[in-house]
Amino acid sequence: MANTPILFHFFKLLLLTSYFIFPPCASQSLEAKALLEFKNHLNDPLNCLGSWNVSVSPCEFVGVNCDAFSGKVTEISVENKSLSGVLFPSISVLQSLQVLSLPSNMISGKLPIEINRCTNLRVLNLTGNHMVGTIPDLSMLRNLQVLDLSANYFTGRIPSWVGNLTALVSLGLGVNEFTEGEIPDTLGNLKNLTWFYLGGSHLIGEIPESLYEMRALQTLDISRNRISGKISRSISKLENLYKLELFSNNLTGTIPAELANLTNLHEVDMSSNHLFGKLPEEIGSMKNLTVFQVYGNNLSGELPAGFGEMQSLVGFSVYKNSFTGTIPENFGRFSQLESIDISENQFSGDFPKFLCEGRKLVFLLALENNFSGNFPESYASCKSLLRLRVSGNQLSGKIPDGVWALPDVKIIDLAYNDFSGEISSEIGFSTNLSELDLTQNKFSGKLPSELGNLVNLEKLYLINNTFSGEIPPEMGSLKQLSTLHLEQNSLTGPIPAELGDCARLVDLNLAWNSLSGNIPQSISLMSSLNSLNLSGNRLSGSIPDNLETLKLSSVDFSQNLFSGRIPSGLLIIGGEQAFLGNKGLCVEENFRPPMNPDLRICAESHGQKRLFADKFVLFFLIASIFVIALAVLLLLNRGNLKHIIADKNLNGQDESSQKWKLASFHQVDIDADEICKLNDDNLIGSGSTGRVYRVELRKSHATVAVKKLGKGDNLVSKSENNMIKVLKIAIKCTTKLPSLRPTMREVVNMLTDAEPCTLKSPLKDEQEAPLTKFR
Repeated sequence: MANTPILFHFFKLLLLTSYFIFPPCASQSLEAKALLEFKNHLNDPLNCLGSWNVSVSPCEFVGVNCDAFSGKVTEISVENKSLSGVLFPSISVLQSLQVLSLPSNMISGKLPIEINRCTNLRVLNLTGNHMVGTIPDLSMLRNLQVLDLSANYFTGRIPSWVGNLTALVSLGLGVNEFTEGEIPDTLGNLKNLTWFYLGGSHLIGEIPESLYEMRALQTLDISRNRISGKISRSISKLENLYKLELFSNNLTGTIPAELANLTNLHEVDMSSNHLFGKLPEEIGSMKNLTVFQVYGNNLSGELPAGFGEMQSLVGFSVYKNSFTGTIPENFGRFSQLESIDISENQFSGDFPKFLCEGRKLVFLLALENNFSGNFPESYASCKSLLRLRVSGNQLSGKIPDGVWALPDVKIIDLAYNDFSGEISSEIGFSTNLSELDLTQNKFSGKLPSELGNLVNLEKLYLINNTFSGEIPPEMGSLKQLSTLHLEQNSLTGPIPAELGDCARLVDLNLAWNSLSGNIPQSISLMSSLNSLNLSGNRLSGSIPDNLETLKLSSVDFSQNLFSGRIPSGLLIIGGEQAFLGNKGLCVEENFRPPMNPDLRICAESHGQKRLFADKFVLFFLIASIFVIALAVLLLLNRGNLKHIIADKNLNGQDESSQKWKLASFHQVDIDADEICKLNDDNLIGSGSTGRVYRVELRKSHATVAVKKLGKGDNLVSKSENNMIKVLKIAIKCTTKLPSLRPTMREVVNMLTDAEPCTLKSPLKDEQEAPLTKFR
């Protein structure tokens, strides 16, 4: 006891000496500099590293932890902060660093080999970044327990040196761009490994036997590769295995019965391989199974009876195999089953009735089997269902009312069975339904108006049943509907105009019913419509021309009672076969002679009549204008002649002694823009009908007089040529006619009220009237 004070003072002196030799502030300053250099090579759009600055201790940096005694940095953890840039080697200064965790960012570049200097590193987690290049040899990091470099772009081969990191507990190298290669045997040295993830790593070859020596393993995931060979019976050595992921490989052979020895196994996924044979009966004794998936193989035989007694099963998927026989009677009765997919097999017998006993079933998929008998009443209370698909079986009888009324269901697919009865009005309570498929059954009765309550319905298939009565107009409320197939039923009455309110409808098929009446004009307003089939009905009247404005790629109006002209655009889309069986239809004369006798040439189509009438009105209008113009010119010339004679008599001159002076008139080459910019500098005279301007022509270097007419009732010139020009400009500059077919009085008013125009370019396709050349 006497030596105790001496020892105490000795250790105190040693501590003080180390303090002065290695002051904490000096080490902190060095580490702060290294961290700031590390930060400077990163892009930080969210400014999550804003606290990393020289004014504070590194231990106060966000995402940085320090040792409480030494003050040295021990951890850098920044997850999912959109960091980019590269990992700068300055980080190797942090000798006490134990955790470097930067997952779910966008860091790129190579992993610096200098990280080997951080010999105390226990966790290196860079998963979910954009890092490239080969992984450097990190075998110096003997204390490493977690190495997760998955979901990057590393290349090269799976490094064999990883087998030297015997302290590893978690290893993740999956989802990289490794060169195709086998799983290194050395990985079997990792006896402490509990999590092993090499999924999506371009692996080939067989699973090495050494892998089955990792007895501590809880998760084995080598999915999404091209691993071949058989599953070894040695798998039973992985006694702590909880999760086995072998899906999407090229595994062959049978599933070993020794798999059942793994009593801790909860999740098994061997889907999408080439496994064959029967499921070992022993697998039915795996009481802890929660997920069992072997879909997409060549498995056959019956399911082990033990599956009916499982109490932990949540997900079960064996679709696309060749299983036969009946489903174990109590399947799902004692478990909280959430998802089952037994589609595309050859199961037979009665449909299992306890699958929703736990009231948690979300997905019930049993397509394309040989189930028969009635659909169980028990599913009427399965309120948790989102998808109910049992198409392609031999089920019969009526569907329980409660099944029509499932509140959350999105898909009800009962197609290709022998179901009968009516659609219950309870369907109106399935307001989340997006798809209803009853194709090829024996359903009958009227379509309930409550279908209009399915405001989320996108696809409705009622093909090939015996539904009767009229199409409910309430279906116009289905604003999300894109596909409506009601063909091959016994529906009667008219096509409801309300269907035009289904603005998103792309595919409309009402073929082979007994519908009558005209095609509603509202159909022409469905701008999204791409396919229209109304064949095999009793529809009459004309086919609306407005349907040509839709973006249709498929039409069929055959076998009806339509009459009148076939819209040419629809004829081009559907061809003659789309209009067969309509005795009253005809095609325009400008189309080639129809090959089918049911289609004749129209005697005179409505369009042709209207075109002829419009041409006649236009001809009459032009002729009338010129008659009026010529009449006005004659009157004016006569008046001018009298005025000249009177003047001569007043001056005492003998009319017979006067000689006429003839002026020659020639056509001149003039651009319209030369008379569009007249101003007062060029004004040479004015009168009651307008002003006269002097214009020098660019092309001919001639000078002409141009008269600009003003508004008024006396809109005429003293020459016929000018009158023609005035009429042409007036007609050209008038923005619109008073009516579609104006009277002559309206035409005269239009011309006399026309505003002076500005011609921006010479009139095309029109002979200009010659202007009088001034001498």
